[in-house]
Amino acid sequence: MSDPPSSSLPPPPPTAPDGESRGPNGLRKGPLSFLSGALTSALLAWLCLGLSQRVVAYYGAHPPHYNSQVAQSIGTAVKTLVVGMTFLATFSFAFVGLGLFLTFLRSLWPGGAERSSAGQGGPS
Repeated sequence: MSDPPSSSLPPPPPTAPDGESRGPNGLRKGPLSFLSGALTSALLAWLCLGLSQRVVAYYGAHPPHYNSQVAQSIGTAVKTLVVGMTFLATFSFAFVGLGLFLTFLRSLWPGGAERSSAGQGGPS
């Protein structure tokens, strides 16, 4: 008989017995890891906000003018997509940074992991 086909999914990340995440080397992540991630994400959000403001200013100063209605419609759609993607990147980085900062604050509390894992059982 042949062996069953192996799954192409990677194994799940290692977790501590108390449910906390561990890094690639098996060590528990600490507050400094959360703070550095929050600061990096906040910096990227700030850079994306500057880019978003410049894109809006550019498209405000240079609106698309085409003779063809189809070209005008496509130009407007591309403008909307570009502006939307820059603001999506801005708010994605901002919310990730906020979440990591809140995780950093939570990691400073003694016994924070025990309280959070105790309430995960769901309603009884």
